[in-house]
Amino acid sequence: MRTNSPTPQKSTSSALASSLKHVGSDVYRGFIHTTQNGLALLGMVAAVTLLVFGMRADLRANAEERLLSWLLQRQEAQQLVERDVDVEPTAIERVTVASLRDLTEQQAKVTTWLSRKYRVAPEPLAALVTEAYAIGERIRIDPTLLLAVMAIESRFNPFAQSPVGAQGLMQVLTRVHTDKYEDFGGELAAFDPLSNLRVGAKVLEDAVKRAGSIEGGLRLYVGAVTTDGSWYINRVMAEHLRIKSVALGKPMQRYEPAPPPARAIPVNSPAPEVEVEAEVRPAPPAPLAAMPS
Repeated sequence: MRTNSPTPQKSTSSALASSLKHVGSDVYRGFIHTTQNGLALLGMVAAVTLLVFGMRADLRANAEERLLSWLLQRQEAQQLVERDVDVEPTAIERVTVASLRDLTEQQAKVTTWLSRKYRVAPEPLAALVTEAYAIGERIRIDPTLLLAVMAIESRFNPFAQSPVGAQGLMQVLTRVHTDKYEDFGGELAAFDPLSNLRVGAKVLEDAVKRAGSIEGGLRLYVGAVTTDGSWYINRVMAEHLRIKSVALGKPMQRYEPAPPPARAIPVNSPAPEVEVEAEVRPAPPAPLAAMPS
């Protein structure tokens, strides 16, 4: 009985495997050879470059400058892509802030207390407190009163505006006091915190001088015409005493508004035959015309 021999198939497979092995070996040796030659060439170029730059300082400086410029351009381009906004390194110069370390003990206490109560960052408040103390000393008005006016008028929002057009921290009627803003560059200075504070303090100073008292000055400042302004005066004076207590480190004081003057009314005499009228006190002088703030 005869059988088919697998020898020819095995021979073919072995030949194919051997060919692939030889091809792979040749490719590997070629890759190694090419890599070695490439590295050698790269090393030679680097050596020549270093030798040239070592001998020519001007070329080295020029190359370093070009490389640095390219790296900076790449960095700036990457930053612009990441931020997608314009860069303005001098923006810090427009910020109205101060460090609490630069304040006196009283000013620091007031700043911290106001910051917590009105939820305003302490650094901007520190600048306002410092300015209020400087202005108060100059115009002889308690700085805590200026701070109380800002607190009641705008809650320390420098961009606040009322329905009647009062603007800024002190809610000054810009259209009425345009002349006072001329020294600060124009009406838009109403939204600059320090400018608004200075103009508002001047308006309040004039009102106090006209009225002859703090309460009267506040009445003129708020422009109370149809009322006596007690609703506003009581709020400002109460906040004023609270801030002052914080500055002095004393317990909170309560503001007790002065009672309105008593009005005398006619009364009957005990004698039934004769009717007399009690002495009537002269009416208090009429308040000065209100000056809108």
